[in-house]
Parts: sequence; structure tokens; C-alpha cells
Amino acid sequence: MENENLISQGWPAPAKLNLFLHIVGRREDGYHLLQTVFQFIDYCDTLDFETSGNKRITLSGNSTEHPLQDDLIYRAATLLQAETGCNKGSRIHVEKKIPLGAGLGGGSSNAATTLVALNHLWQLGLEREQLAALGLQLGADVPIFVHGHAAFAEGVGEQLTSIDPDEPWYLLIFPGCRVATAAIFGATDLTRNTPPITIRDFLKDGGHNDCEAPARLLYPEVAAALDWLQTCANARMTGTGSCVFASFNDRSEAESVCRNIPAKWQGIVTRGTNQSPLMARLGQANQ
Repeated sequence: MENENLISQGWPAPAKLNLFLHIVGRREDGYHLLQTVFQFIDYCDTLDFETSGNKRITLSGNSTEHPLQDDLIYRAATLLQAETGCNKGSRIHVEKKIPLGAGLGGGSSNAATTLVALNHLWQLGLEREQLAALGLQLGADVPIFVHGHAAFAEGVGEQLTSIDPDEPWYLLIFPGCRVATAAIFGATDLTRNTPPITIRDFLKDGGHNDCEAPARLLYPEVAAALDWLQTCANARMTGTGSCVFASFNDRSEAESVCRNIPAKWQGIVTRGTNQSPLMARLGQANQ
């Protein structure tokens, strides 16, 4: 039974929103210190796994943009093998819905789902904190997806405190361009000294996104989407990506605005959720 293949389907990799993003300083190594709130949305890529008795990792599906060695799913699986000495492998199939370069964390979420799912399927027994530490080697946003709950984040995004903000309906607009994170953090007009706030401050006033100003100058498509959505609601950019969003009290209101989005943009209506769908799937697998 040890070498028998196990097929496990329907592991979600949810997108996230940064409800605000403040740059509060910079470390000596150049990394920016930030404060943000991550909240998941019910808009997910989906990964299927078929484990095997050899160490080979293969990918299929509609996530073939990067060479295999650079794909975060592949890197997560091989990192887990290397750190645990695991001799098992997996065929991984991914169906992507989350737009690339949108600031929704699709690649990081794929990596986190791979770590969580294979830790379970390979029966490695790593604790969530250990998986999050591995995830940090892959990218600053991976730990929040392993963490699995909405969080107030500090440091470079890895210091997480679980919180429970409201779970509204969101309208997302993806203007079709990709924002380069390096370009935003390298911009001369990026504010890097926003005063730190507390969780209570965020829950009262909401904060803002320091990355919007340079993004507006560097990416006119983002500026246009922000300006359009701002006429309907309080719009902001998520993270350092091109996607902009606004919250609504109910689904019908968000869908009403979505119907009027210019055809050149992609509109997504989705619900905010403080508990990651990945954790619910892991709970099913453990039953």
C-alpha cells in the first residue's frame, strides 16, 4: 500500500485582497517593512494531486507560463521533498482562474496549497508554522495562505495576527495589465515612512495603499480602473498588483456595478471570507 497512487482532487488556492498596505520603513538589506491586512476571497484556482511512489513531480493544466523549475507549485513540492527527505512524488493538475500579475496572490496561493496538500497526502506531519516557514522561502505572501485566516501582517508580511474584519461582497476589476512589484518598490515617489498603525486603527479608519501613487504613474490602465470604480464606491488597489476593488453590502449591488464595467476590463464579483477555503478542504481530508 505504501507505493499505491492516491488521487485527491479539488484543493482550492484562494485569491486574497490587501485591504490596505502601508510602507512603514526599509531594512538594511533593502526589503520594505509594511503593514497590511490580508483577507481571502471566494475566488480560487483548483489543484488536483495524484501521489506516486517515486520522487517525480509533474504539472499539467493551464498554468504553463513559467519553465517547470521556476513554477511555484513545482518549487513548493520539491522544497517539501528536500526538507523532509520524502521519496514520494506527485502529478499535479492546476486549473487557474486568478489573473496573473493582478496582486491577488495566485502564485503564492498555489504554492501554499501544494505545501498543505502534499504535507497531508505524503503524511509528513509538519505543523502549520513549519509549512509557513518553508513558504517564506518561496515568497513573502505564501505564509498567509498557509496560515489560513485573515490577518494583520507586519515585517515583510510574515508576522501575522489573526483578525476578523467584515466579510462584504467585492467587485474586482482587472484592467488586463501586469504590474511589476520591483517597479513599484523601486519607484522614487513611493512613500516609505507611513506611521505605523494598530489593528484598532485599521478597524476604525481602514488605511490606504501606499503603492497606488507610483502605480498610477507607471500604469495608466490601473489609474483608469481606479478612477472609474471610484465614481461608484471607495476603490483601491490590492497589494502591488493591477487589480482594483471596492466593497458592497450585498451581491446584487456589486453585480449591478459590474454590468457597467467597460468591456476591455474583467469584472469579478466575489465574497470576502476570513477563513480560507483551503482549511475547509484540509478538514474534509482529515475526516
